[in-house]
Amino acid sequence: MDSVSVIGAGVVGLCVAAELTRRGVPVRLHDRYAAPGVHACSWWAGGMLAPFCEGESAEEPVVRLGQSAADWWVSHGVQVTRAGSLVVALGRDMRELDRFARRTSDHEMIGPDELAELEPDLAGQTRRALFFADEAHLNPRTALITLRDDLADRHVRIEMQTPSASGVAVDCRGLAARDALADLRGVKGEMLVIRCPDVELSRPVRLLHPRIPLYIVPRGEGVYMLGATVIEATERTRITARSMLEMLSAAYALHPAFGEAEILEIGVDARPAFPDNLPRIRRHGQTIYANGLYRHGFLMGPAVATQVADLITGGIRPEFMDEDHPERGAA
Repeated sequence: MDSVSVIGAGVVGLCVAAELTRRGVPVRLHDRYAAPGVHACSWWAGGMLAPFCEGESAEEPVVRLGQSAADWWVSHGVQVTRAGSLVVALGRDMRELDRFARRTSDHEMIGPDELAELEPDLAGQTRRALFFADEAHLNPRTALITLRDDLADRHVRIEMQTPSASGVAVDCRGLAARDALADLRGVKGEMLVIRCPDVELSRPVRLLHPRIPLYIVPRGEGVYMLGATVIEATERTRITARSMLEMLSAAYALHPAFGEAEILEIGVDARPAFPDNLPRIRRHGQTIYANGLYRHGFLMGPAVATQVADLITGGIRPEFMDEDHPERGAA
């Protein structure tokens, strides 16, 4: 088989390149940068592999296909923590927890004793919580670098020059592909990385609030990722004062020790999304576009990569292919 050019070395491009390479397809990987880093929105991701929690607002394919993400990442050498995830609410916001429970599945409502066993530092902070035992999380930066290094070991290195116009190409450029995908939009996300050694959490915790929902993802050694906002905007460099204050206030409400945390990093970027927030696999001539993973990059990247590889190696039409779903507004 002739080589396939994969354009873009964010989470989707790396997943596609890894999946094709594992199937014996020669790959050339192209990006403007020589390594994953702050230029990519996937660098600022939470890394939660939480399909059931995402079912609260996401479409059915995210829940169904996202359930295989953790196994895919493990099979590609990435360390995945399978400790489940917690959803909590405080005080008057308990109705939000009941609403979340009605809209999701595969969870257990637990009381203060069970919560204290799972996360002792949250004991006494809330009366009830939802425990999603089958969910997982990973460190996005480590995952990206692991894929990059594994590809390099297989003699696929990131090339910074423009790919040739001949042959099959898979375009995974995210928002940069708006020059070819007119219905692609940006969704701004803002996040913080903090250090708070006085709080020890072993799994992601989502704090429900009608105005300032928050998730807290442990990175180890007292470091946590706080995020993230969902704002309809393509601006990708500046955090708003309101967003920072609300994230920190929500963390403080969950545990007062977060008030003494050090802010290590502030991350802002715009994630690519289509109108229904589902991915698209779109074919223009010899170019296959894989894009629009919204805020589900690490959760849905493996499914999109698998579908792209199935198309290239076996002619299997992807579930996310536009031309089979005219209601999705294919170009």
